[in-house]
Amino acid sequence: MTKPAHRTQDIEPFRVMAILARARALEAAGQDIVHMEVGEPDFATPAPIVEAGIAALRAGHTHYTPALGLPPLREAIAGYYGEHHGVAVDPARVCVTPGASGALLLVMAALFDPGDEVLLADPGYPCNRHFARVVEARGVGVPVGAETAFQLTAQLVEQHWGPRTRGVLVANPGNPTGTVIAAAELRAIHEVVKARGGWLIVDEIYHELIYGPSPLAPLPQGEGNFERHIRGGYSKERSAAALGDDVIVINSFSKYFLMTGWRLGWLLAPPSLMPAIDKLAQNLFLSAPTVAQHAALAALRPETRLLLEARKAELRARRDLLLPELRRLGFDVPVEPAGAFYIYAGIDRFGMTSEAFAEKLLLEAGIAITPGTDFGTHQADRHVRFAYTTSAERIREALARIEAAL
Repeated sequence: MTKPAHRTQDIEPFRVMAILARARALEAAGQDIVHMEVGEPDFATPAPIVEAGIAALRAGHTHYTPALGLPPLREAIAGYYGEHHGVAVDPARVCVTPGASGALLLVMAALFDPGDEVLLADPGYPCNRHFARVVEARGVGVPVGAETAFQLTAQLVEQHWGPRTRGVLVANPGNPTGTVIAAAELRAIHEVVKARGGWLIVDEIYHELIYGPSPLAPLPQGEGNFERHIRGGYSKERSAAALGDDVIVINSFSKYFLMTGWRLGWLLAPPSLMPAIDKLAQNLFLSAPTVAQHAALAALRPETRLLLEARKAELRARRDLLLPELRRLGFDVPVEPAGAFYIYAGIDRFGMTSEAFAEKLLLEAGIAITPGTDFGTHQADRHVRFAYTTSAERIREALARIEAAL
């Protein structure tokens, strides 16, 4: 009997999708479920974006675009960096992709040969190491904890760089932790990578969702990386694109722009890499979804960003509601999440594995969360992820159910 390729055995399923499916089945059977598992806000795509998509359909914009994307959208994305980050970006360095996932796959295929290694934070977004595996490279998880705000540092990159290492991938803010990398630390990582002749890839899909510290939650004690972030300033003002055009930046219209189902992202790459990116995009995707590209032009307009900033304020308020209450209930959150919409919480106090704990909350309390085992191996069984992607009212309901279940 024929079998699938060996690489498929090394690529693990995304557990959160199985949790979502199970939660939906319980809902269909009549149980009320509070969804805090999937990284997708409950907000609808803003009306100006939807209307632009409808107008594009009516105008017949349903054909392929150039593989690198609509020229007006590439220009608008480049202008976005100049306007919001003070970084001059040549539109020729922009590639529009089918989601940030498409961007990451393109980058992995363009940069890494079989056997090459890329350093990743553990815990981290699980699909990143699988993108590397698809191109026969290897994602090497570097254990990180509260002492470095669950992020890679220049010291860790130096320590774990090996003879086959060709690059470093960081997420700022990170998933599942929501923590950020201080601007000075990111510069130091860049210098280490550059000195070793490698590539620095920065995933910024949550970059516009950096809130800063909560006024309601006490900071952890000691001289951890998080305190240095407070003193040194967050990197939210400027993208990693400011470090130089040798840095590869990944972004998306999914999270801040609330276009998850439209499947649209982008990347910035060095000019020397763009011919390879273009060739790969032609072969792998042909082009990103045309209607979504036309709609994204409206996403970057000032009037739309006013609506998006209001949604961002709601997300911050949800974090400021959920975080202190989880701590009160006994969850260990040593580093406050400064961005994204996740809280990575330690569960040692409850004496259960992360998957058993998630199972308990789903079946006994009707709350869907994600076990830490979805995000790596380092202390994964001691953590769970809460996504505050549902309303404040539902978060309060979830907190009451958690307290009762515990």
